[in-house]
Amino acid sequence: MMPVMNSTNSIKWTAPKIRALKGQRRFACLTAYDYTTAKIIDECGLPLILVGDSLGMAVLGYETTLPVTMEEMLHHTAAVVRGVKSSLVVADMPFLSYHVSVQEAVANAGRFIKSAGAGAVKIEGGALRADVVRTLSQNGIPVMGHIGLTPQSIRALGGYKVAGRRKVEIRQLISDAKALEKAGAFALVLECMPPDTAGKITSMLHIPTIGIGAGPRCDGQILVTHDMLGLSGNVSPKFVKKYIDLTARMKEAIGKYRTEVDCKKFPSKEHCY
Repeated sequence: MMPVMNSTNSIKWTAPKIRALKGQRRFACLTAYDYTTAKIIDECGLPLILVGDSLGMAVLGYETTLPVTMEEMLHHTAAVVRGVKSSLVVADMPFLSYHVSVQEAVANAGRFIKSAGAGAVKIEGGALRADVVRTLSQNGIPVMGHIGLTPQSIRALGGYKVAGRRKVEIRQLISDAKALEKAGAFALVLECMPPDTAGKITSMLHIPTIGIGAGPRCDGQILVTHDMLGLSGNVSPKFVKKYIDLTARMKEAIGKYRTEVDCKKFPSKEHCY
């Protein structure tokens, strides 16, 4: 029986321990791109933190994930790792870092493990990526798969679209999921698909599925932290639940600070040496 996850846990999460959660308990995951956020999430007892290439939009101001580079991902992954004591840190491999050849994929994934200190990497794509997943796994690099809506393929997809609505799509997703599991993936992200489709895939696998916009029948759930904290503006995907509106809270605090500086109320005597 896996231990209860809370802020007092001393367990060090690894890919095998995440895999062992299958059938034992549901679990929550979040993204992080910096030391401070990672430290807070880790202290809340979440077993997995993804340094997603979503940092392109959430932190770097890009319109998509496509411009994100290896150097940017390595920089942010290392910052997250420094803030974590317990959670497994998974680094998203950016666009074209694993597409050209298996050899290049191994070299780039190895940098995440050696240089940035990540515990695993994530790769988008189905059976097409099975050889990459297999080779990485055989070389001691844990891999989390990602199927359904794959943001790095939006140019080919024609935008952000729900996957797995038609029978032919469902069959392909099931085939992709099984291929990635067989290749050695320790977990699988299912993005933007109907709950029945995600539930069917989840029931067929021996590894955990982690849903994002894939309904409640996945083994785990993940959200972009900026989305669930209300830091992504007024537009967010349907699957996001905003747990707090930090944008409004921050504007309120910053406005108060500006007013107190303008009115010479800050700094007061108590803030002076």
